[in-house]
Parts: sequence; C-alpha cells; structure tokens
Amino acid sequence: MRHRLYSFLLAAGLGLGQPARAQVGVPAPDPGTNTGINQGRFIGVVVGTAAVYALTSYFLGKTWYTKRVPFHAFNDNGEWLQMDKVGHATTAYAISRGEYELFRWSGVNERASVLTGGLIALLYQTTIELFDGRSEGWGFSKGDMAANLTGIGLFMGQQYGWGEQKVNLRYGWRQSIYPPYRPNLLGHTVGNQMLKDYNGQQYWLSLNLASVLPVGPSFPRWLALDLGYSGSGMTGGHANPPYFDANGQEVKFTRYRQFYLSPDVTLARLPGLNGSSAQPLVSAGQFFKIPAPSLEFNRLNGLRFHPLLLPKD
Repeated sequence: MRHRLYSFLLAAGLGLGQPARAQVGVPAPDPGTNTGINQGRFIGVVVGTAAVYALTSYFLGKTWYTKRVPFHAFNDNGEWLQMDKVGHATTAYAISRGEYELFRWSGVNERASVLTGGLIALLYQTTIELFDGRSEGWGFSKGDMAANLTGIGLFMGQQYGWGEQKVNLRYGWRQSIYPPYRPNLLGHTVGNQMLKDYNGQQYWLSLNLASVLPVGPSFPRWLALDLGYSGSGMTGGHANPPYFDANGQEVKFTRYRQFYLSPDVTLARLPGLNGSSAQPLVSAGQFFKIPAPSLEFNRLNGLRFHPLLLPKD
C-alpha cells in the first residue's frame, strides 16, 4: 500500500492531469520542430521535478522504509484482484503525461519531451520498487514493474505514433463499506481510503470518440466513452481474514470484479478552453473520472444501471 500513496503524491505534484495538446482536426506538431527553449521555464521544470523526487524519496526513507533488509523479490500478482497493478499503470501513465506537458511548456521539442516524460516516470516508479525490495514485509515486484512499463508505453506509443492521446487512463473513487472492518489497512479517514481502499477505487480507459471514429466536424470533440474496472468485497490482499461482529457472528464478504461503461468529457476539448489561460487548471481534472451515468456488470448482481454516483458496495 505504501508505494501506492507515494505514486499518487508524485502524480499530483507533477501536474498529472494536463492533457496532450494535439487536437482533432489540428495537425500534430512536427516532432523535429523546436521553437526555442524558454530558459526560465525549463530551469523551473527541471529544478521542480528534481525537488519533488528528492523530497519524496527522503520522506519515504525516513518514515515508511525504516526497517531495511537485504534486497529481495515479492510476488504480489494475485493480490487485490489486480487492482494495484491497474493503479500502477494509471499512475505511470499520468506521470509520463504530466512531465511531457511541463517540458513542452518550457519549449523542449516534441520527441525529446515524450522521451523525457517516459524516462522520468520510469525513474520514479523504479525508485519505489527498489525501496520495496529492501523493505521488511515487502519486496521488489516484477508485476508492478510490468504495469509501470505498460502505462509509460501507452503514453509514449500514442504520442509518438499519433501526436495525441486518443486513449487515456483515469481514476475514480467512491467511499466503500469495507474500511471500518480493517481501518489500519484500508484507511481511517476519507483521504487515506482514497489511496488505500481498493474497493473504493475505479480505473477507467477513456476513448475520445472523435479521435477513434470516422465522425464529421459537427460531432462533439469533447465526448468520450470510458471502460471501467474495479473490485469489491476485499479486506485482504489474497483473501479476507476472519472477522466477527459484536455478537460473535462471523462476517463474510464475497470478492468480485466489477466492469463499467460510462460517458465522459475530455475537458481540454471543450469549446473555448483549448489554449485559454484557464486550460491548465481545468485540465488538471483529466486524471479523475467525472461522475456520469454508467452501466455495471458483475457476477453477483448481473447488469445494473447507476444514474450518477456508484454505490458503496
């Protein structure tokens, strides 16, 4: 769980939500073109990125990773219905994209910004895995690294190949009913639960429809369709430990996967926002799934419709 908190803090600190600027109907920038580096912005981006990396690494070493052991591996691929792996891919994608945007903003050319964003995301995610590898009770996870590379590859492949992000990874959350049963693991407060409780998290693959369908110029460029994934009934990684209520009765939960389909909005493509001074602030929400009506399917309840917010179960 510790590496998930680290990753979300990094993503938030690196402007993860800023979208790639290539728009439908507008030619992608020439990868070899460089209009000139803004020295002040470039220095600020480099210093800021280095400071975030150094401070978070130092903070982790002093607070969470205090019990060091010899480096070892740990296979956690079967835990949490793979929600943590999807989370790793989403976070790696977000850091890659955020760093790319910062370097493009400072004047670095397209190809160099894409490569730099991917390498910085790899550095951050690898650092936390190396911390895990020397931590008591944890270990270096090959599955986590594979997920990290998947997220980075999704960003870099699209940006190099298309000059835009036709497919995005997004994060959603709703408060679940499970943290009270294991608050030390799933979180005491809402803030902790957003990072620790996999039952409350959803991860969304968002497709911008105008980018992937042969539509005309009148089709709304901001409309997206999201495919979501989540898990529920989890109070432990591999299995749920026994729990008894105040009357001594055992409380059991069934672990199951949830799949969603929901419309979404690509904020950077809303009329009037692209290129405006408000775009960086508005587009910061791109990492988060905007609440909207959705269809859910799971093996316990079958097909369900949710008018707006997802239920807590």
